[in-house]
Amino acid sequence: MKLYSTVRAEASAEQIIEKSRFIAYVSPAETREEADEFIASIRKKHKDATHNVPAMVLGDKFQIQWGSDDGEPQGTSGAPIVQMLVAQGITNVVVVVTRYFGGILLGAGGLCRAYTKAAKDALDAAGISKMQPWVRQQITVSYALFERAKLLIAAQEGTVEDAQYGADILITYRIPEGADEWLRTALREASSGSVIPSLLEEIFCAG
Repeated sequence: MKLYSTVRAEASAEQIIEKSRFIAYVSPAETREEADEFIASIRKKHKDATHNVPAMVLGDKFQIQWGSDDGEPQGTSGAPIVQMLVAQGITNVVVVVTRYFGGILLGAGGLCRAYTKAAKDALDAAGISKMQPWVRQQITVSYALFERAKLLIAAQEGTVEDAQYGADILITYRIPEGADEWLRTALREASSGSVIPSLLEEIFCAG
């Protein structure tokens, strides 16, 4: 399964370049319909703007790549944003960069830099998550081994999702695929062979 990255949440970023105001908005989107709805909402919010430049990349293989210059010189705004997203391996994302013209022409190179920087700032604000395969597992540990088990899971970038307390502790966690064998060995050594992970499911989600 192909690994890729996507944004964690909606976010925005604003900057002034040569008196023009650039406001970039980003949002996760898994379908063209979701992306189009987000673009429409930003255009409605900033219907008085000089330009509302949209761009999107969708699909785990980057199947949909689309952008519009929305009145800016051809190839100076939407396309550079799409190229930046693909170059950074980011998909299932929609971007709209709103511009209020400040009276100073930026030129083709200046426009490319301004729009891509605005989009990149919004991506940074949103945060990037890598989509990858995980395994969800359970273990039963004694209270004495609980903290040690959590440290071993964390050492492999795993996440404890649930802990149920009884005579012992039932831990549900997820760990990146490929790290589970190391964890199985480490848990066995830490518990003298008494702790053995059981597989619940294999999943593909953000880290």
